[in-house]
Amino acid sequence: MSNPSKLMKVLAVIGISSVVALTGCGKESSTASSEFIGDQVDYKIIGIDPGAGLMKSTEKALKEYDLKDWKLVEGSGAAMAAALDKAYKDKKPIIVTGWTPHWKFAKYELKYLADPKGVYGGDEQIHTIARNGLKDDHPSAHALLDRFEWSPDDMAKVMVAIQEGKKPEQAAADWIKDNGAKVDEWVKDIPKAEGKTLKLAYVAWDSEIASTNVVKQVLESKLGYKVEMLQVEAGPMWAGIAGGDADAIVAAWLPTTHKDYYDKYQGKFEDLGPNLNGTKIGLVVPSYMNIDSIEDLKKK
Repeated sequence: MSNPSKLMKVLAVIGISSVVALTGCGKESSTASSEFIGDQVDYKIIGIDPGAGLMKSTEKALKEYDLKDWKLVEGSGAAMAAALDKAYKDKKPIIVTGWTPHWKFAKYELKYLADPKGVYGGDEQIHTIARNGLKDDHPSAHALLDRFEWSPDDMAKVMVAIQEGKKPEQAAADWIKDNGAKVDEWVKDIPKAEGKTLKLAYVAWDSEIASTNVVKQVLESKLGYKVEMLQVEAGPMWAGIAGGDADAIVAAWLPTTHKDYYDKYQGKFEDLGPNLNGTKIGLVVPSYMNIDSIEDLKKK
């Protein structure tokens, strides 16, 4: 434009923001926008199964941090992962309920939002829980379950293999083959129990699919058991152990996630202790998002 003063007059009349909107100059991505995060994600936190301990903790977090405008969306672990994958590929903002170990932390660059009020608690453990009487009925299985312990890295290898397309039983078998020394320690000097049947209950979380399949494979291939896997929700899983309908679980997240069930059925099961240390739960976002704490979800 040949007349600069005329251009300045035009800008003054229609406004700089209108010029940006018309020309596309200065366009920002949704992740770099100064717009409040609640508006960017429609005040939604993508959750998992209703009734899960993580969901209850998140509902508590909404109250503790006075996030009245926010909604926790119920769904499943798979639905949450699908929503995260779509948002991540498009570099869009998203907030999900998350836990570690989980394959998503190996696939994406993610971060937990700081929880200064400590609503989600500290690091958790995953415990092995047996029904009362299992030691007398199945001493070999009880011994193996009591010894079963692995690391978050071990679990992550199985989870990633499943996420990349392997069937859970194949991913478990491959891990067992690659970690023979560790597995041999689990079963050392334990008598075989050829043909005896055992029921392992689990929730359909990626972490528990991995661990339960590994334990199933070891019980069958090393000790001769025939193992049935029972996929249920968290409540029925604990009820099954307490009532004797299931023999064991390697899927008890404590002391926070499954606290209500642990307290409810106290005395009706045997806690064999942690099989994995270093778990964590909380709210998770992609690392490209300019947000660091749950407190940032409250509009100032």
